[in-house]
Amino acid sequence: MKSLLVAFALFISVTSNAQVTRVNLQASGLTCSMCSNAINTALKTLDYVDKVYANIKTSSFDLSFKPGARVDFDEIKKKVEDAGFSIAKMQATVQFNNQAIQKDAHVSTNGMLLHFVNASNKTLNGTQTLQIVDKGYVSAKAFKKNQLTTTMDCYKTGVAGSCCTKTGVSAGARVYHVTI
Repeated sequence: MKSLLVAFALFISVTSNAQVTRVNLQASGLTCSMCSNAINTALKTLDYVDKVYANIKTSSFDLSFKPGARVDFDEIKKKVEDAGFSIAKMQATVQFNNQAIQKDAHVSTNGMLLHFVNASNKTLNGTQTLQIVDKGYVSAKAFKKNQLTTTMDCYKTGVAGSCCTKTGVSAGARVYHVTI
């Protein structure tokens, strides 16, 4: 019974140590202010988005979120694509509280499964900026370069496979690959 309580406490601590507070994304394919407005309007339809700030000169968008909201990077990406554009780069500002990470390892946090590629072993505290390096979130060249930093199949597919099930994650769960 004691080991069950310890395992449950560990699960709770591992799965609730981070909160996404902000996302900065750079869109590609924008040519005018109407393009920027299309993305801005689409992003504002996400119920967890508090504010969107657009910068036409850099084709970038800063998103802030409602407190305690669960952020879905794939939904954000889909909104940009539905507006007719793609993501060139996406960074998330995440608030961590004693989250241990290891190079080429998975961490379940705030309802998301993160795979830290090209990161050193450390404990994250406070605000950290993560770059999402999955296919569709970076250039094809950057995706291939990051592929060299991991031997896990989940990087190619974006979903949990046998590499992830060792950590208690069910096969087929979405895995976001990030760097610090």
